[in-house]
Amino acid sequence: MSNLTFDFAGRSVIVTGAGQGIGLEIGRAFALANATVFLVDFDQGALDSATKELGCQGVLADVSSSEDVQRVVDTVIEQTGRIDVLVNNAGILRDKLLWKMSDDDYESVMAVHSGGTFRFTRACVPHFRAQGSGRVINVTSYTGLRGNIGQSNYSMAKAGIIGFTKTVAKELARFGVTVNAISPNADTRMIASIPQEKRVGLEAAIPLGRFAPPSEITGAVAFLASDEASYITGVVLPVDGGISI
Repeated sequence: MSNLTFDFAGRSVIVTGAGQGIGLEIGRAFALANATVFLVDFDQGALDSATKELGCQGVLADVSSSEDVQRVVDTVIEQTGRIDVLVNNAGILRDKLLWKMSDDDYESVMAVHSGGTFRFTRACVPHFRAQGSGRVINVTSYTGLRGNIGQSNYSMAKAGIIGFTKTVAKELARFGVTVNAISPNADTRMIASIPQEKRVGLEAAIPLGRFAPPSEITGAVAFLASDEASYITGVVLPVDGGISI
């Protein structure tokens, strides 16, 4: 059990890709810390399950659609009058070797990862500026730095999120907004789909010898969203068991 405690009472939090995995656990952490949490996902079944489990509001949306993104932001403002924390976690996989990858495989991954991060952050900026405060936490990946066979689209998108994080951190600092990223190494759907013999090899390459449960990622996100992290911006924080060393 974590010994970290945060209080986000009175704060509104948007978490994308919140129907399951890391996003679901991030939503849970903020809800337990008394925030008003809006869970965003494009999978209606997963979203319904998540909202029922956490008691938070779910908003069905495609993060690659500017119209959907604006609708989510408008909903949060109508209901709470503010947006304090944005967690850009939504992502999809279309893994193939480069020469087998279609335009759609490439463009759909870029649209969700890079495009969703861009669109949601852009839509929240006017409200952050009006408040003179805000926190953005983007989810990137070790793959964005080191690459991975069969994931040229995913690696490109995650590397782009790192550049986006650092650039927007510089642009928004004057308004009291911090922009950071985490690079997790969690036991998600992607890891679950890996054959057991290959997974053993991957775990052996992690200094701590294991993948983290998604819940183990949430402390870093909560910290970066907290007042205690008010002087931290433009950082990519590895939460990866040492794989990036």
